[in-house]
Amino acid sequence: MTKKILLTSILTVFLLAMTFAQERRVVKGNKKYAEYSFSPAIDIYKKVLDKGYVSSDLLEKLGNSYYFNANYEEAEKIYKQLIETYGSEIGPEYFFRYGQTLKTLGDYTNSDSILARFAEMTSNDLRSKIIKTAKDYKEEIARNSGRYDIELFDYNSKYSDFAPAFYKEGLIFSSDRDTGNLARYRHTWNSKDFLDIYKVNADSSSSNKVVKMNMINSRLHESTSVATKDGNTIYFTRNNFIDGKSKKDEAGVIRLKIFRINWKDGEWSGLEELPFNSDSYSVAHPALSPDEKTLYFAADMPDSKGESDIYKVSIKEDGTFGAPINLGTPINTESRETFPFVSSENILYFSSDGHPGLGGLDIFATKIDYDDYSKSVLNVGEPVNSKKDDFSYIINEETKKGYFASNRSEGMGADDIYGFLETRPLNFECLQPITGTVRDKISNEVLVGATVKVINEDNEEVLSAITDNNGDYILSCDCNQGNFVRAQTQGYMPAEEYLPISDGKPIIIDFYLEREIIEAGFGDDLAKLLQLSTIYFDFGKYNIRPDAEIEIQKVIAAMEKYPSLKIKANSHTDSRGADSFNLWLSQKRAEATVAYMISQGISAERLIGEGYGETRLVNECDDGVKCSSEKHQLNRRSEFIILE
Repeated sequence: MTKKILLTSILTVFLLAMTFAQERRVVKGNKKYAEYSFSPAIDIYKKVLDKGYVSSDLLEKLGNSYYFNANYEEAEKIYKQLIETYGSEIGPEYFFRYGQTLKTLGDYTNSDSILARFAEMTSNDLRSKIIKTAKDYKEEIARNSGRYDIELFDYNSKYSDFAPAFYKEGLIFSSDRDTGNLARYRHTWNSKDFLDIYKVNADSSSSNKVVKMNMINSRLHESTSVATKDGNTIYFTRNNFIDGKSKKDEAGVIRLKIFRINWKDGEWSGLEELPFNSDSYSVAHPALSPDEKTLYFAADMPDSKGESDIYKVSIKEDGTFGAPINLGTPINTESRETFPFVSSENILYFSSDGHPGLGGLDIFATKIDYDDYSKSVLNVGEPVNSKKDDFSYIINEETKKGYFASNRSEGMGADDIYGFLETRPLNFECLQPITGTVRDKISNEVLVGATVKVINEDNEEVLSAITDNNGDYILSCDCNQGNFVRAQTQGYMPAEEYLPISDGKPIIIDFYLEREIIEAGFGDDLAKLLQLSTIYFDFGKYNIRPDAEIEIQKVIAAMEKYPSLKIKANSHTDSRGADSFNLWLSQKRAEATVAYMISQGISAERLIGEGYGETRLVNECDDGVKCSSEKHQLNRRSEFIILE
């Protein structure tokens, strides 16, 4: 026999503990047998655990008992023991539940650590996206690729041209073409080259010529910009330079700041530095919401998650500003998120090297719904993204035409602007069909009217369905994020399965629910009702192994709870080997089981042991019949039959 106990086939959520059914005895008092009720109970788990008998299965069930009952303080203790003792053996869902429990308790540091390990196992968390395999990563990009026709911008130079922004009938953009400096450090906060803002085809005076906007430019950097729809206000990025003087931080760096300027009386005037700028950190790359009431930007403020994060700030009716708000995860990562742009359809586009991409900065998109920034972040795919840096993306949603910049090798200069036509919209929805059947775990009967829910990682119910007359259900979930699928119905304990981020292929999930109350009486098998794992003995031996002790302890716990309970321990073998030897060996094993239980304090008067050898096979695997080891294993079983 194998030396390793199988722990995966026992009780799904809880170990059953016996409770005496008083009311039912009153109703059925004329019955000829004493009736017992079995219910999932924490006290039986705890009692076995307190005696020093521990297994991953027992800790999983006990931890789940607390978790599903929202007793997070106790759940944290059990999950911690489970992971510290059996971390290499258990499934990823227990890392997630432990992480969620720690988060609920406010222990964010340890929660992050545990969820990072979970991400390594399942690719379900923001950081798991970053570390997911090349195959998963490429599949996502492949789904979003081929949606653009791109071409080089007609007005590129051999220098650096980037940061296009819509301005009246044309564009404004940044370039160092007049200085000849290659702005190859332009993507970092510490830009070293001098950039200016140019316009093209913006009004009748400029026609199709590239014109420097001298009234805005200074002797230092003017970079990324955004204009209001009427063209009368421009927000732009500049080095920390005002009133003819530059200012450095303690490290000697001239930081970046956002400025605002207005067109009035035929000239640009009223230059002002935005109030949330700082001499100690950089603020750059402004973008406006469609209603122009919100300004988005990139910054490395003290609360930034990474090297730079994307923020937003409200623009009040009088032109003043609210407090900057970090957009948080899943948008911002520990790396760079920068160059935001918000389209008229409230799609936030930005560049990042923290989310999985093809190399360098890639362009990503997320849908903003009612000021909600928690939606999935998608890579926009090739050919807009490449192995090089791709950034400063803008799009006109009506024409589906837009621009972006890249330093890919086929361009003219250090950075080049590319025009594009979006031929197919980005699909933000990824719906995974889920079907299955809900059944009683012991009887296998279908459960009609059971509820099956989809619950997201924030423990919010997203969708639910009711099983039909065949016990079947149909649901779907957002496959851009991890979800739990949970089945429950009255009189049964809930069961659930975790679905990580996926490609949306249909999946079948069948649930087998554990009854809260299981009626038992004379002749019922506790091993079946308690869903005990197989009790193994070493080949040719009958001494109780440590792994078998854990299972027998569950029966002992039930007998201690109900002193009137009497049990007959039966032992069976498969058909392999001599009949007489199998009969003798099974008898010795039954006797050893009884002796062990007596040694643990159970009265001998409450126990009987009998071995049946191979005389009571549960399948066709008799002498001379060729069977698999799995089928033979079904016959090697122990039973604990209720006598009274």
